[in-house]
Amino acid sequence: MSTSYAEPVLTWYARNARDLPWRAPDATPWAVLVSEIMLQQTPVARVLPEYLSWIARWPTPAALAAVPAGEAIRQWGRLGYPRRALRLHETATILVARHGGTVPADLDALRALPGIGSYTAAAVASFAFGQRHAVLDTNVRRVLARLVSGQPWAGTASSVSVAERRLAESLLPAEPAVAARWSVAVMELGALVCTAASPRCGDCPVARDCAWLAAERPAGAGRRRTQKYDGTDRQCRGRLLAVLRATSDPVRRADFDAVWAGQAQLDRALDGLVADGLVDPWAPEKKVVPGPDARRRF
Repeated sequence: MSTSYAEPVLTWYARNARDLPWRAPDATPWAVLVSEIMLQQTPVARVLPEYLSWIARWPTPAALAAVPAGEAIRQWGRLGYPRRALRLHETATILVARHGGTVPADLDALRALPGIGSYTAAAVASFAFGQRHAVLDTNVRRVLARLVSGQPWAGTASSVSVAERRLAESLLPAEPAVAARWSVAVMELGALVCTAASPRCGDCPVARDCAWLAAERPAGAGRRRTQKYDGTDRQCRGRLLAVLRATSDPVRRADFDAVWAGQAQLDRALDGLVADGLVDPWAPEKKVVPGPDARRRF
């Protein structure tokens, strides 16, 4: 497969890339890993302030591993999907115990860490260590589907096909450092120009070669429905976690009742938080404590 797309995309990236701290030349592999975990299903604008606070407080895996897991969940704030904070704490503990407090460069070692799948492992190996791997997030998949295959989008975020992976690998420049820069450049192109809803084809550096544009931008089978948030179990969990973060005293059922009216949903959300390891119940009452005891999540 020709890699003639590389030069214009890399030139565009050099001129238009956002100045993000995890892309700085002095960003450590730990900083890159933290950013990738935070950016999962969360936009850059929401991640940026939380990332800066996190790295300022815990600049190394050892610094995070030294505090109780509950502190990581508390620091996570309103980023959503707080299990990611728990997984980061587990990862930091493993890095200290098995990797000398450093993030490994090996792809298999990265995949073995809690909460790190194929995408995140490839992203850390590429962006932190300059390795040559196909990094396939939703933005990259959409760009390549349009550019090469003439398709409106790549599909669901959770299912990368063998054909998609082979296509992405075939387009990687041979030089590892250039391949790593290409991967982040395509990602940025998808985030800023080749967007899902309103692509700015007039600003695209490879518009002349785009199969989707040449086919007059055919529409897909339909738009993915956006899940509502108000009234969901996810919103209920967020309210309960906010109560927990606000105090260092034991939290009782009445404190939760004050922020959520639906009793059955509240029970379900609280049981889910306990099952996920985000809170520890104390019998006979359901209580959770944000104190310093490392055994407790909150």
